[in-house]
Amino acid sequence: MLELTDVTMRYATANGALSVLDGASMRVAPGERVAITGPSGSGKTTLLLVATGLETATSGTVTIDGDALSGLDDDARADLRRDRLGIVFQAFHLVPSLSALQNVALPLDIAGAADATPRARRMLEAVGLADRAAHYPSQLSGGEQQRVAIARAMVHGPRLLVADEPTGNLDGATGESIVQLLFELEERSGTTLLLVTHDVALAARCDRTLVLGNGRLTEAAA
Repeated sequence: MLELTDVTMRYATANGALSVLDGASMRVAPGERVAITGPSGSGKTTLLLVATGLETATSGTVTIDGDALSGLDDDARADLRRDRLGIVFQAFHLVPSLSALQNVALPLDIAGAADATPRARRMLEAVGLADRAAHYPSQLSGGEQQRVAIARAMVHGPRLLVADEPTGNLDGATGESIVQLLFELEERSGTTLLLVTHDVALAARCDRTLVLGNGRLTEAAA
């Protein structure tokens, strides 16, 4: 489902090139749950941006569902994300001027789906927010906003779900409920899951854990 081969990512700075990824490689099989851990500043978010085509690697190859990103232009990458990926961000990234229902329907609207609203409504029901459909992000709690974000990421039935610290902005109890929801939806749909987290207990719920350090990925010890 997802393969990175010898991926490097370097940024130009006033003090010279900054290397964030340095030969990172991994393979994620269809239906697998894989966690990525590592210390703050190790490049986990950068890895996800590269893995989803939101940033272009300096070198190396990224393949999603059989398609090499290097062979796609910006529009084709955007289409791939729209059709086959779901992304959950730590900071939610909901559109403040749209209601919960409209936020969830957004990927379907962009794709031109005629049934965007009813599908979004069913997805809001699945995450327990049917009664909050008309509320705007500013009227929702952090946990509710993350539920909306998960619903938006899952509404189009993605083949790969990527979550970047999905509980990072939530308290312990709320975070646990979000994790439970995320895994239930992922299992129900059979979606492949790539999860970045600093939470060792959360990582342990995945099939495998990879550790990012010194720009490379290694399998965590069993």
